[in-house]
Amino acid sequence: MNKKMVIIGAGWLGDALAQQAIQEGWEVQATHRHHSQQDYDRIFNLNEVGELTHTVSLTGAYWVCAMSPGERRGPSNYLQTLEQALILAKHLDAQGSVLCSSTGVYDNESGHFDETSELSLSSERQQRLHKAEQLALEAGAKVVRLGGLVGPDREPGRFVSGKELSSHAEDTVNMVHRGDVINALLVIFERFGNSDNIYNLVHPSHPNKGAYYRAHCQKLGTTEPSFSAVEATRRYIDGTAIEKLGFTYKHDI
Repeated sequence: MNKKMVIIGAGWLGDALAQQAIQEGWEVQATHRHHSQQDYDRIFNLNEVGELTHTVSLTGAYWVCAMSPGERRGPSNYLQTLEQALILAKHLDAQGSVLCSSTGVYDNESGHFDETSELSLSSERQQRLHKAEQLALEAGAKVVRLGGLVGPDREPGRFVSGKELSSHAEDTVNMVHRGDVINALLVIFERFGNSDNIYNLVHPSHPNKGAYYRAHCQKLGTTEPSFSAVEATRRYIDGTAIEKLGFTYKHDI
């Protein structure tokens, strides 16, 4: 296996992936929005007219597009940046590419959702996510749909403390730990030719939000959130398909 990796968008997830890959003997180049002073730091910028400036040079690498899908409100060049990344990956003879998408692409209603579920794409954000996935799939890349991310510096008991959430206490949780996402990406690269095109990455435990946030707030000694929704949404995202590749969820949410 050619242990080279290019990461477009080395933020909270991508930078942790870069560091673990390096520890496991990978040669890594990773792009940051702001210069990070790391040896693996590279430039990948798209200007206002769509011109690309970059210093990515690894040939024959595996690519991960871990950029944020853009702001929930306001304009975004996410799709244009992804398109340029896929073009550059092909130019540099990438061995394979994976797009980090989101389970937000699924309907916001009660039900059981897996990789084969139909998508209504009722919101602008869902449409943008789906368009990005189609760009990736058409370029021969794989797609991983990430649940809500938790891990170092993203402790649920801290970021919901004292807030009024627009959800219901009986809503189900669909979360995944950053460590599991990183391990899953490495497994997909190891089994790239034998893997499916789309995988959900969601921990198999689905507690309700009231119990989940209460436990995390009690652990930190922070104030529990309140909930404003009148009706609960029991939405289960199935993340078990990737286990067929030999992957196991190991981190608690």
